[in-house]
Amino acid sequence: MTGGIPDVTIIDAHVNLATDLAIPRLFLEEQAANIYHRLASFGQSVKPERIADRLFSLHQDHDGDRLVAEMDAAGVEQAFLVAPDFSHVADVALSPPELAELHYKVTRRHPGRFRVFWGVDPRSGPDGVALFERCVEEYGFAGLKLYPPAGYSPSDRRLYPYYELCAGRGIPVLSHTGPGWGPLDFTYGQPLMLDEATRDFPRVNFILGHGGVTHVEESAYMCLHRPNVFLDISQFPGVLSSDGWQAHLNRLFQLSINHKILFGTCWPSFRMSASLESLTKEFREGTTVFAGVRQSHRRLIMAETIRRLAGDGGMTVAAEGLA
Repeated sequence: MTGGIPDVTIIDAHVNLATDLAIPRLFLEEQAANIYHRLASFGQSVKPERIADRLFSLHQDHDGDRLVAEMDAAGVEQAFLVAPDFSHVADVALSPPELAELHYKVTRRHPGRFRVFWGVDPRSGPDGVALFERCVEEYGFAGLKLYPPAGYSPSDRRLYPYYELCAGRGIPVLSHTGPGWGPLDFTYGQPLMLDEATRDFPRVNFILGHGGVTHVEESAYMCLHRPNVFLDISQFPGVLSSDGWQAHLNRLFQLSINHKILFGTCWPSFRMSASLESLTKEFREGTTVFAGVRQSHRRLIMAETIRRLAGDGGMTVAAEGLA
């Protein structure tokens, strides 16, 4: 079986609100510096200030209107807004309660288009747990977001009260894996650091964010052997693969874990080099990404599994629907 899947429903399991109210200025400045050095290495002389100005201009979508327009053009039905907690490692324009309210307002402004994974940090103590519970109960947020490179293990016992809430309410946990913001400690991004928590909380579904792009073998083995572990393919346009991200993903889709894989982009991380529409077109019409992959598996990857993970009841998704 070759070709894409033109009529597939697309749910993006991993996007960010492009606003400098949520993302530290230092984070964006370092991203701009990386872009500058990459361009300079190929002899392209662009002033770093110009790159930074452009990047900051792309992070003024405080109400999500531009993101929704991009989703419409790309045929993305719904997306999960990921809201990392950077408050313990950098200055952020909004406090955590204010940031939660901002994301809630975006979901209200665009009914049915967004759900939210709320970011927490174990160093927030009881106040953080209370805020997360409020986000779930009052705002209807869909899950928990962890950013371990900020300086903690995803199996840190201080996170267990959050996991208990997730278990009781049937909502998933999305944990960043791999590298992240430059000044932080990448060692905390290793997938196996989550293993203890997955064993202690078998009723919680854990998603390895970027697990289809970094530490892929380790992430895939965890998905294969832990019933409650999944991965998403977000950041796939930046994968380190000599034959391109399309071929890389096709190899991933041959590993017998398609019931554990979620489509995600980490949009708008690639706004300066691609469009969301061009990326989804590869899944709809391309001949490489889904070559040899069953139609039923494609539907699981593109929408059905994340819909079930974040739906009411929160049952652990097993190897179902793989006919």
